[in-house]
Amino acid sequence: MLNDAVAALQNASRPVSFSGAGLSAESGIPTFREAQTGLWARYDPMTLASPGGFAADPELVISWYNGRRRAIAAAQPNPAHLAMAQRADIVHITQNVDDLLERAGAGDIVHLHGSINRDRCSAGCGHREAVDLAAPLPLRPCPQCGRPMRPDVVWFGEQLPRIEWLRADELAAHADVFIVIGTSAQVYPAAGLITTARTAGAKIIVINIEPGVGPGIRLTGPAGQIVPQLLEP
Repeated sequence: MLNDAVAALQNASRPVSFSGAGLSAESGIPTFREAQTGLWARYDPMTLASPGGFAADPELVISWYNGRRRAIAAAQPNPAHLAMAQRADIVHITQNVDDLLERAGAGDIVHLHGSINRDRCSAGCGHREAVDLAAPLPLRPCPQCGRPMRPDVVWFGEQLPRIEWLRADELAAHADVFIVIGTSAQVYPAAGLITTARTAGAKIIVINIEPGVGPGIRLTGPAGQIVPQLLEP
């Protein structure tokens, strides 16, 4: 299977990667639901990542996200991130909100679910600020309108950012190889990009620690082991 995937990628002129939480899990960043431990085990994800949850207890939400920010700051790109960054011909679509692909050196990245290293105004006035992941600020008002600042990420019930979604959809529709890395492909509409690519004729390569079924070349195992073998044969 690996040889088939390598051959498909060698013949590709428009390769695209599509990654999820499994890509960064090997860097020590837990997936959202796995992060519900310790203090946070009492809270439902909808409390921590929804507009309603933020309105009800913004200090709780910001404290939780700042804990994740500090964890991301302490993490390092793993071999999968580094191998992906070495391939300048691959455009990377990711559902991850961390910056590990950027820190690995990857250039062309589409963040479908936003970025945890930015805050934006919760009222939508348009103000955004960069965040120091190692020393994030507590809950604070927007300097333009006075409403609370919030992480610039997509929460439950929110639409994906329009510009990023349109570009991702176009990339999927024109890819000749679509590499799916570390995602369960259950979160829509992002997961629909796989169908878009397949319908357009792209060869699908799926890399996941869990075995799966369905069309495409499936490579089972940790992304940190398989992605370098695929991209650095």
